[in-house]
Amino acid sequence: MTIKKENITRCQWAGNDELYIKYHDEEWGVPLYDDDKLFEFLILEGFQAGLSWITILRKRESFRKAFDNFEALKIVKYDAQKVEELMQDAGIIRNRLKIEGTITNARIFLEIQQEYGSFREYIWQFVGGQPIVNQRSSLGSVPARTDISDAMSKTLKKRGFKFIGTTICYAFMQATGMVNDHIVNCICYNR
Repeated sequence: MTIKKENITRCQWAGNDELYIKYHDEEWGVPLYDDDKLFEFLILEGFQAGLSWITILRKRESFRKAFDNFEALKIVKYDAQKVEELMQDAGIIRNRLKIEGTITNARIFLEIQQEYGSFREYIWQFVGGQPIVNQRSSLGSVPARTDISDAMSKTLKKRGFKFIGTTICYAFMQATGMVNDHIVNCICYNR
């Protein structure tokens, strides 16, 4: 099912919220290769667990401010005092395990960059370096996980990443354009 607005067909999940529509039209499913942005999405997807993505989008600027624009080199230095400061920040999701997990993930992210030259080189290998272009006809045909997201989750967990289950990995893959899950009649499908 799709929503038509001004004769434009979009994926149904974009709804009528202008922030969601902008995200759908400009970001979701666009192949992303910038390490800092990939890290941001990985962290935000983890914070989204159990919540709606629109909640995260509405808080994204606060997250960027609170987490030093997702600069892993800064985050890895966060101490107990910084964690407590973040726990008091009403602009973000105040979940201690997710905040502490972000610090752990920053450390592992930096280790991967060191090992592979970039996080991009590492993460895009799961799809052979090219976006997977699916041919979904409806929102109902989009899975919550795939064998690839299972493998990504398992490998990242083995490295020590937190909040990185297979559903989170698949949402990350969709958001960063590793897979194109726009429905085939969506304006963004053939982007």
